[in-house]
Amino acid sequence: MNPMTQRLQALLDAGKETALLRYTLGKAALDDAQPAAALEHLLRATALDPHYSVAWKLLGKAQLALENPSAARQAWEHGLACAQYKGDAQVVKELGVFLKRLDKQQG
Repeated sequence: MNPMTQRLQALLDAGKETALLRYTLGKAALDDAQPAAALEHLLRATALDPHYSVAWKLLGKAQLALENPSAARQAWEHGLACAQYKGDAQVVKELGVFLKRLDKQQG
């Protein structure tokens, strides 16, 4: 675990849980090729803030890394709906691409 991740984990351990903190820990875990740990943090991030479209995006990536494409699709579809509602055009575009790629892989 790198020093930044250790500091973030210390914040979590101290009871400072937020969706952003969980998202950041999930991203760090994905970057370290630890999708199971990422999944735990990203599930919690989306529970804390169900409208956090970027967390849904990474949750889908974690699910896909764990070879669960149906769960990845669900996460990305939920994230897409959140991003569309919030007007987050960049995330809408990214998730649209992810869903198209998933369709091609499964099709």
